Amino acid sequence: MRRSQRDRVEQLALFRRGGQRDGAGRKPAGQRALVAHSARARVTRHTPVFVTTRLVEGLPNLRRDRTLTLLRDTLAAGADRFGFRVVEYSIQSTHLHFVVEAEDECALGRGMKGLLVRLAKALNRAWERRGRVIHDRYHSRVLKTPREVRQVLVYALQNARKHGARILGIDAYSSGPWFEGWADRAPRADRPLPRPNSWLLSLGWTKGGLISTRESPCGGAEWDPVCP
Repeated sequence: MRRSQRDRVEQLALFRRGGQRDGAGRKPAGQRALVAHSARARVTRHTPVFVTTRLVEGLPNLRRDRTLTLLRDTLAAGADRFGFRVVEYSIQSTHLHFVVEAEDECALGRGMKGLLVRLAKALNRAWERRGRVIHDRYHSRVLKTPREVRQVLVYALQNARKHGARILGIDAYSSGPWFEGWADRAPRADRPLPRPNSWLLSLGWTKGGLISTRESPCGGAEWDPVCP
């Protein structure tokens, strides 16, 4: 018996492919999505970017001596590639902060992907494990003013103090030993990271004054260091 045209239309509607559907798409890693999958802000070579990425739950603490050299070497190896540059960083127990420069959004995406793959592989080897290391997407914030850049530099380099660590001077789990903007400390000469190219990150932020090693970060959220 031939099916009616109405039956065929109903069947096509029931089993259609493509289009938006409830519950479709890649599910977030972990119990919740840490970063919304929204369009990222426009990036240019003139605008530094503050990036935060987290590890999946249950992994060892990153702030351990055996991990420090590994992370420093891995970051240095992936710090200047494909129009993407890691200028400063800090390592926290479950997450990492980066201050980066990129030619555009594509360079930022390629550079971060390559860097996070390097980090994940290196950490898995060190921990003798396999599987996911980085949690969901990274969060990025484009920095457009000297004030924003200065606040982010303090926030990133001194972030351990925000988490309750009692650190006198410079945090060894950051690029602070090589940072050239301290008001009261000379940097180490053997800088492993590229120096900034943008005016905002090389000179503009200093309009607010050099940073004291005694300064502490402000801001409530991990990715929102801007003070009132």
